[in-house]
Amino acid sequence: MSRRGWQIAFALACVVNVIVLYSPDSAPGNDIPHADKVVHLLLFAAVAYTGTMLRLPLGWLATVLVLNAVASELVQHFWLPQRSGDVFDAVADVTGVALGAWLATARPTRPT
Repeated sequence: MSRRGWQIAFALACVVNVIVLYSPDSAPGNDIPHADKVVHLLLFAAVAYTGTMLRLPLGWLATVLVLNAVASELVQHFWLPQRSGDVFDAVADVTGVALGAWLATARPTRPT
């Protein structure tokens, strides 16, 4: 994929991340056990993966994503009455960051 393609993918991943984490209503699918943890993991993995493929500094990217993981749970707990903060969601978020960054760095070729 071209650099422009990765930029678009990264922007979309960021927008979806923010919408899902900070929307006032809980996401559907709460009837499936641990589905929300999988969603959290995938949201953060997508941002970490696309950001790493863009060659954003990994330390900076991971720090911002971990801070977002913590902030989103605090916002959900204190300011979104239909949502609740969950430490295990934050764990899934951080796991997603690690997974996305690992998948991107383990690829045999990355864009230049």
